[in-house]
Amino acid sequence: MKTIHAEAAQLPFATQIETVVMSTPLPDIHTHLYAPAFRELLLWGIDELLIYHYLVAEAFRYLDVPYEKFWAMPKPEQAGLVWQHLFLEHSPISESCRGVLTTLHALGLDVKKRDLPALRSWFAAQDADQHITHCMELAGVKKIYMTNSPFDELERPVWETGYRQDERFQACLRIDPLLLAWPETAVALARWGYAVEAGQPGQKTFDEVRRFLAEWTKRMGAAYVMVSIPPDFAFPAKNATSQLIEKCVLPHCREFGLPFALMPGVRRAVNPQLRLAGDGVGLSNLTALQNLCAGFPENKFMVTVLARENQHELCVLARKFRNLHVFGCWWFTNVPYLIEEMTRMRMELLGLSFTPQHSDARVLEQIIYKWQHSRRIIAKVLVEKYSILAQTGWQVTPEEVERDVQGLFGGGFERFCRK
Repeated sequence: MKTIHAEAAQLPFATQIETVVMSTPLPDIHTHLYAPAFRELLLWGIDELLIYHYLVAEAFRYLDVPYEKFWAMPKPEQAGLVWQHLFLEHSPISESCRGVLTTLHALGLDVKKRDLPALRSWFAAQDADQHITHCMELAGVKKIYMTNSPFDELERPVWETGYRQDERFQACLRIDPLLLAWPETAVALARWGYAVEAGQPGQKTFDEVRRFLAEWTKRMGAAYVMVSIPPDFAFPAKNATSQLIEKCVLPHCREFGLPFALMPGVRRAVNPQLRLAGDGVGLSNLTALQNLCAGFPENKFMVTVLARENQHELCVLARKFRNLHVFGCWWFTNVPYLIEEMTRMRMELLGLSFTPQHSDARVLEQIIYKWQHSRRIIAKVLVEKYSILAQTGWQVTPEEVERDVQGLFGGGFERFCRK
């Protein structure tokens, strides 16, 4: 185990903790980023940062442009409107706006000038491959876990023609259409040579879906299988979703030793006119998760819940089921107030047996601000917890701090995956 830098060891203990938290390399275990081989799917640069759906939704709080007109604009024009309304006409104090500024500042760019053309020129001069490495270094990220869907028409051909592994990126198999839109997905699977039926699935269909999952897991070298599910997801249930999970996904995960990652709480297309920015949040029924963990103890489940109101129940479930690993604060919970609240609650209920954060980044440079902001919050909570321990007479050593932080920053996740 590496030790704290010699100079850090001479600092006050709180500063030592902050130093370790801010400098420990980690895997970003869930993102929407892509390796360069996926070409246009890898999003980066100032315009992509500005038209990220978090900022678009916020900008429409001020914009009086019709939705259709906005979407018909070229990306630079959309980005210019977001810049004008969120950064020039109003102070950029939201977490999404602050994140853009943190990122630009970390990259050495002068945000005081408020010069969008100059920012564009800087990004245009960057080499994409070198820029990826630089962003990872600034974020302290040693590996990026992708979200990979065989059902994506832009992504699928890259895998089929032979994706050459990029050691900086780890594939993960996303199967939302398989579980949430079975009739339509069955048609696609049949077209690809799998003998499935579009109606209520039977054993032949289950076998073919298992073959599909096995082939794509091997092709990708997937680290886990994942799905984002609506708040009203129920298990068990008399529907195709429940049957495909029980008869296909869970046996597949057991066979390959993979966790099944569930992300409950998304209400899709609350406002369809906002497109990707139009999704909302709902209170999830975690009885389904309880039933999965209890009914399939040989399966491993990774879970991050979107609604704040579900966080306490999720922690309690994790206390009851060792095959459940809690991770991250995503989307609407990825704001400092809630990250701190959730991290503190998880430590108080679960100790150190969870992964406090993942970036959920969709634009490359976002890993910089999401990890810089989150690390500071995690450090603050750890300082508080170690200080409370000291009041009992229990003195935590610098080496123990390093051990704990390494566990929070990927070590615990990796052990969970190996079980």
